[in-house]
Amino acid sequence: MSHAPQRKIPATYMRGGTSKGTFFRLDDLPQSAQTPGDARDALLLRVVGSPDPYGKQTDGMGGATSSTSKIVIVSKSKQPGHDVDYLFGQVAIDKAFVDWSGNCGNLSSAVGSFAVTSGLIDHNLIPQNGTIAVHIWQTNISKTIIAHIPITNGEVQETGDFELDGVTFPAAEVKLDFMDPAADIFPTGNVVDELMLPNDESLGLLAGKRLRATMINAGIPTIFVNAEDIAYDGCELQDAINNDDNALIMFEALRAYGALHMGLINHIDEAAGRQHTPKIAFVSPPKKYIASSGKVIDKSDTNLLVRALSMGKLHHAMMGTAAVAIGVAAAIPGTLVNLAAGGGDCQRVTFGHPSGTLTVGANVTREGDDWHVTKASMSRSARVLMEGWVRVPV
Repeated sequence: MSHAPQRKIPATYMRGGTSKGTFFRLDDLPQSAQTPGDARDALLLRVVGSPDPYGKQTDGMGGATSSTSKIVIVSKSKQPGHDVDYLFGQVAIDKAFVDWSGNCGNLSSAVGSFAVTSGLIDHNLIPQNGTIAVHIWQTNISKTIIAHIPITNGEVQETGDFELDGVTFPAAEVKLDFMDPAADIFPTGNVVDELMLPNDESLGLLAGKRLRATMINAGIPTIFVNAEDIAYDGCELQDAINNDDNALIMFEALRAYGALHMGLINHIDEAAGRQHTPKIAFVSPPKKYIASSGKVIDKSDTNLLVRALSMGKLHHAMMGTAAVAIGVAAAIPGTLVNLAAGGGDCQRVTFGHPSGTLTVGANVTREGDDWHVTKASMSRSARVLMEGWVRVPV
């Protein structure tokens, strides 16, 4: 019996922020996978090692968490004023599903570096020493990201002393500007909505109750609720949520009803096919707590606390796109995020997450009854972990 050899595809495995993913140049993919569709999804699922009923992704590049089950495809940009187009795929672990509905803010910090090192940026534009601003068109959400990539001796500088909570080792700082990150900021027209939840047993103690929520579309569609309204204190680490099946069911149900209220889906059942968006998060005023690393986060270290779920699990730190949503919501008076931060002018906040803290800023202006966000900014780091070829069974 003859067996076909594995397919060999050029690829780079990178960390960006608190995430990891497999990066491809679009024109390095097989012809059948260079356009959206089942062939592309099937290939990328096999690259990552999904679907895996064991939940380990042992036979692929994935790391069995939402933060490490990711794919990035980069190409020279077709958009005027941009260097590269960046397409992100969030790969389900135990299902044959790739969600293309949103961006990954963490991996955004690696896209600029990848663009430079993989030859997608004109060599004449790269300084010998200094910083290059890579203009990225985020294809999933049709938005611009500017990544400020440090260059030393004509090459991307990856090492440095910038520390990012949730990442063990220091690296070079990559500053990110998410330009005009929100179109219809509040899909419902309200900074705070009152959700009348149905008598759905999956909602647990929230069934049949009213719940205040800020639903915002900035960075990534996100639903914010108060920790105390759902019987949490805002200091929770991963095990407190991820080891509680009833809690995970409740959060997923709440996310689904919020998505329906935001107009992202037309029927509650559609939420299962849109796992990457919206995100669900809970906020609280600052408190002292111990981060997952053992680091003590004092009350004075933060403006507020935020915990967010990604792909059905509490994130170990914070998704970059959700950090954009936090920054924008904090800057707009009256949102639950702004109120948790003490209210008033909060155009730059430091929030506590399970791994530590993160600072994010947003330039927000009001025009009549409408809010406009010029940009949201934060710093991350990124580096190449491995480069060469990924092998995929045909």
